[in-house]
Amino acid sequence: MADIFTPNNMKFLLVGLRMTLYISAISLILSTIIGCVLGVMRNSKILPLKAVAAVYIEIVRNIPNLLWIFVVFLVLRMKSTQAGITAFTLFTSAAIGEIVRGGLNSIGHGQIEAARSQGFNAWQVLRYIILPQAFRKIIPTLVSQFITVVKDTSFLWSVVAIQELTGKATILMGRYYRVNQVFILYGIVALTYFIINFGLSNVFRHVQKRLGTW
Repeated sequence: MADIFTPNNMKFLLVGLRMTLYISAISLILSTIIGCVLGVMRNSKILPLKAVAAVYIEIVRNIPNLLWIFVVFLVLRMKSTQAGITAFTLFTSAAIGEIVRGGLNSIGHGQIEAARSQGFNAWQVLRYIILPQAFRKIIPTLVSQFITVVKDTSFLWSVVAIQELTGKATILMGRYYRVNQVFILYGIVALTYFIINFGLSNVFRHVQKRLGTW
């Protein structure tokens, strides 16, 4: 184990972890913003907006994310990191859009009518009545999607050669040949993914509890 847990190896893996977190964070921020807009558009009564969102969501989310990575990288000729972020944003925003739409549809129509009777306009109903309740309902599904993004960054090494966490571990593996060394190396990577995703789940679980008390 001593030949694996060296400062240089750990630093090498940390560089990969930083890339994983960077791609995940940027993709999730952009996807959440775009996904919320898409979800509201698809739930809208304005037919052109609804149609545009529906077409985007259905096309993008029904094609594998791996294929979108290839398309963005090869067709749009982006750099590896930009291609990864763009592809993840495209795919995840469509998934989040559908999640948001489901959350919006779960809100009873009676609450909307009651808010309208109190003088709320359409934006105020959405902002103060519908979205807060929908958000509380979709947190578990949203977290599952976030975790999927973090895990799926491991595709980027094999597709566009981005040296994220899995990619760095694969490079290191070329230096070791014994089964126990490889097992330990990938065990470190698996444990790292687990810590990140378990921590993410706990944070949002706490947020959900706090929101439930408001």
